[in-house]
Amino acid sequence: MSKESQHGKWTLSSSDDDDLIPSASNNSPLLFDSLTPEQHTPSDTNHNVHKKSPYLNQANQEPESPATPPLSVGSETRQAVQGSVLKPVKNESTQSSPFRTGKRKKVDDSISSWALSDSDEDHDNAKGQSSEQKDLPPKSATSRPKPKKVKVEERPPSPHGRTYYIDEPDDFFETSLPPVNDIYRFYLNKVTGLDKKYNTGALHIKEILSPLFGTLKESVQFNYCFDIAWMVQQYPPEFRDKPVLIVHGDKREAKARLVQQAQPYSHVSFCQAKLDIAFGTHHTKMMLLWYEEGFRVVILTSNMIRADWYQKTQGLWMSPLFPPLPKGSPETAGESPTLFKRDLLEYLGAYRALELTDWIQRIREHDLSETRVYLIGSTPGRYLGSDMERWGHLRLRKLLHDHTRPLPDEEKWPVIGQFSSIGSMGLDKTKWLQGEFQRTLTTLGKSSLRPDPPMHLVYPSVDDVRTSLEGYPAGGSLPYSIQTAQKQLWLHSFFHRWQAETTGRSHAMPHIKTYMRASPDFTQLAWFLVTSANLSKAAWGALEKNNSQVMVRSYELGVLYLPSAFNMSTFPVQKDVFPATTSSTSFPVPFDLPPNRYSSKDQPWVWNIPYTQAPDTHGNVWVPS
Repeated sequence: MSKESQHGKWTLSSSDDDDLIPSASNNSPLLFDSLTPEQHTPSDTNHNVHKKSPYLNQANQEPESPATPPLSVGSETRQAVQGSVLKPVKNESTQSSPFRTGKRKKVDDSISSWALSDSDEDHDNAKGQSSEQKDLPPKSATSRPKPKKVKVEERPPSPHGRTYYIDEPDDFFETSLPPVNDIYRFYLNKVTGLDKKYNTGALHIKEILSPLFGTLKESVQFNYCFDIAWMVQQYPPEFRDKPVLIVHGDKREAKARLVQQAQPYSHVSFCQAKLDIAFGTHHTKMMLLWYEEGFRVVILTSNMIRADWYQKTQGLWMSPLFPPLPKGSPETAGESPTLFKRDLLEYLGAYRALELTDWIQRIREHDLSETRVYLIGSTPGRYLGSDMERWGHLRLRKLLHDHTRPLPDEEKWPVIGQFSSIGSMGLDKTKWLQGEFQRTLTTLGKSSLRPDPPMHLVYPSVDDVRTSLEGYPAGGSLPYSIQTAQKQLWLHSFFHRWQAETTGRSHAMPHIKTYMRASPDFTQLAWFLVTSANLSKAAWGALEKNNSQVMVRSYELGVLYLPSAFNMSTFPVQKDVFPATTSSTSFPVPFDLPPNRYSSKDQPWVWNIPYTQAPDTHGNVWVPS
């Protein structure tokens, strides 16, 4: 069966039945980072573990043997649905290295947290039973089955297999303080395999956690996916046993797997985020770093797994080093003009978690007044009245209303959204996308004008993925399903290619999420946002009950740059981002402007259909079974 559109033909395998991948209408979850609740499916996938890998060697059209028994997979490779599983496989025989230098990584860091999270499958009934329990007969009080022993299986850290990763070259990491863009403090991650100049001024997790930025005493890692063994190794030896609190959204078996991962590390503890609305996820990615010298916040787009820091494009905001306040300072002390301290405390308070109590107090005791960005978070809930503007896209709308000004010819200033996952947008563009979300993105000050400017949505095409450093497996982090795509073909007319020559990252597929408003000639920005939030109602919130309330499903977090906080009218766009050796008043947009619209031959990457007409950079094709 094939589906024609103005962006090419899609071939569906016989297993691609609509009723197997629920959309927003029936609220069934797929539980992976970058996936939206509209694309979710339950995590009971044992019946799929013997399916063929979608990643085949083109020469023999047979999947190569997986390095370990296949099971569920996590962030950078998502569990395929409708009878197929994206399994890790080796491709050593045909793999052509995209790297200039380096040596193959040993197997010692191959354990990856690819365990399924079931934080989004709370189909609990009124008695507290799950959907898996409610149809079962009552259990006998005298014959209770023994609890199953949770087994954590070792998984390769990449769909290429263990041998795909190589050690970074000797000059990959900075030995002294990297050039700090102290104006915007916005950074891209380092990407293995790029020319050195494109990594100069970018940051790797090892550098973020290094003594270059402070003498670490304790830290918190908020995230969706964790490989705890790998994460611990990113801390330098002198900080490796310092207490780490992990904030996650896993439940039941996934939580047990996560806890078991941490058994060798007595300094690691956990805080489980409350997910009170079905199919929500804990998608926030943030570090809280407490030093002997002060305190720092890092808000980012990367999971705590090797693949997210290897050959993907990620972004982060790193705060200044916040010094401690004098003892006895009033509670209002240390606030920034952007009210960042208040908003961060409100966000942490929304977790209602005792484990965060000490951290909330520590933040109160530090001076955050140098912060120039605004915090934009999402927390699960249904909000009424003024609370509607606390979270999600209505929070963004409020800030744009209060802290920006109308611009001449503003109807010609396009809005740009760039993301790695797409949810169900509705039957046409007048529903959530333009009727609600675009109204937020086009807000400029108190103008009553409601223009309809161009909207550019940046999302990788099939060719972008095929020719990437990772090849087709990069598409495992771009989980746009055919079931969602074919219901909203109207959306694809908004799509633009992922091209990032300005940052050297055209072939490093984006896991970063950014939104902005650009001038008609794309030389100025009215604002810029980097966030964990993909293009989904679950992440940004959706109005309900005749617009009288907003419902948000997930935890998300990002920072908003507004020119007024930097004593500017607009941000000039930086043309040459790398090497980033000096501070600049120009803003380092991570991809090329203007975006390049899809041609009639381009297709958006859809992760659960086959691609066999052309091999990827490793000589393989993609065939979900």
